Amino acid sequence: MKWPHENEDKASLKMDIRILRWFDKYLSGVVLSCIDQALIQNIAQKKKQETSASTANRYLALLRAILRRAAYEWEWIDKAPKVRLFRISNKRIRWITHEEAKALLRALPEHQRNMALFALATGLRQRNVCRLEWSQIDLEREVTWIHPDQAKAKKAIAVPLNQGALSVINSVMSVHKIFVFTYKGNPVWQVNTKAWRKAVKAAGLKNFRWHDLRHTWASWHIQAGTPMNVLQELGGWESVEMVRRYAHLDAQHLATHAENVPAFGTPELMTEVNEA
Repeated sequence: MKWPHENEDKASLKMDIRILRWFDKYLSGVVLSCIDQALIQNIAQKKKQETSASTANRYLALLRAILRRAAYEWEWIDKAPKVRLFRISNKRIRWITHEEAKALLRALPEHQRNMALFALATGLRQRNVCRLEWSQIDLEREVTWIHPDQAKAKKAIAVPLNQGALSVINSVMSVHKIFVFTYKGNPVWQVNTKAWRKAVKAAGLKNFRWHDLRHTWASWHIQAGTPMNVLQELGGWESVEMVRRYAHLDAQHLATHAENVPAFGTPELMTEVNEA
């Protein structure tokens, strides 16, 4: 297939192939020129019924990219049909307090507790925590790094290890020769398990996913006064706009400006108002 061949170095190529296999049941044997907007929208609705609008959009975005390349680079079709993505409403960032985090950690089995602690200390994504190897950790400099092909933004990330992260590292130091986090001698590839869901429920949390640990880490940073440009670098975000999602959690830099209007609620000014 031409797309996988031209994108051999793409980090998400395996995901692309998985998505294309899903499309196969609807598009196998269909001539490219017969793929129109109506057919695409019908397929899009079917995918949305299976999962969510955001997941459906990932599938549609890949289809759109392939159709555009087929039209404007490969010249297999005269024009690429329009692929409309579903509108996604901006939702609140899901994060938890320190006390809620403690409740969750107490309910997790040891191997997942270590991984969750490390995620809360570093902000690393699920995949990066699961597949972290000892070769990526430098204890002398107290830093770990994510290679470009492992990072969402395709750029290497250097992550300083704070005391919380170092404590976790020291506790699993001699468990496995290659991988940092393991379960019964094997690397952990999946964290959304029955044990995770049970712990979330036991902690009294609702609608809390593993990825929300990263949201929590970023929210704690903003509330503690970490500048957005620093947080962007720590989290490996390509754009500062991704970090602005957390800006509403910090209003300290606005406090002095808030005093620029008259304080009519104070007893002194209220006395003047009543006497006028």
